[in-house]
Amino acid sequence: MDLLAFEATKAHFDRGASRWKEALWGVAKILFFLSPWPWPSRFKATLLRAFGARVGQGVVIRPRVNITFPWRFEIGDHSWIGEEVLILNLAPVSIGTHCCLSQRAFLCTGSHDFHAAAFPLITAPIKILDRSWIAAGCFVAPGITVGPDAMAAAGSVITRDVTQFTIVAGNPARVNRELRAELDGDPSLSQHESN
Repeated sequence: MDLLAFEATKAHFDRGASRWKEALWGVAKILFFLSPWPWPSRFKATLLRAFGARVGQGVVIRPRVNITFPWRFEIGDHSWIGEEVLILNLAPVSIGTHCCLSQRAFLCTGSHDFHAAAFPLITAPIKILDRSWIAAGCFVAPGITVGPDAMAAAGSVITRDVTQFTIVAGNPARVNRELRAELDGDPSLSQHESN
């Protein structure tokens, strides 16, 4: 790879907002999101909306949360974002309702083409669907959809979609359990071996 050639490709990336808006967001992020001080979640949700995010009601945002571009961020009602979660949303990130992103989860929408000399940036959106849980220390790769009603166990590296009623674990993440919806609507656990 030729990183000098990469510098020439950066101009083609659409950041989605003007430089002044991005600079203002940088200041707001440093003061109110990356700070260890527990600013109220409602205040942080209001700030995100002011920068173009779509934020539902009752969202909980803990300290030290790092969201790259709020104008490419959407989160539904009553979802939680834990401490030190990193959302590198060079492409859109969508989180559904009643979802939980635990401490130090990393949602990464960007990578590079190692096979091309210019090492060009590749981006793809991430979707965390309703009632899904990304546990502490998980990595979610570009282009991934999780759920609905799914879970990634702590420390998992998610490089493939996680289907409904599934628990995945490991590096790379593999199916650990499947949750089957019963007729009465209550999920029950059934053990399945990972392949």
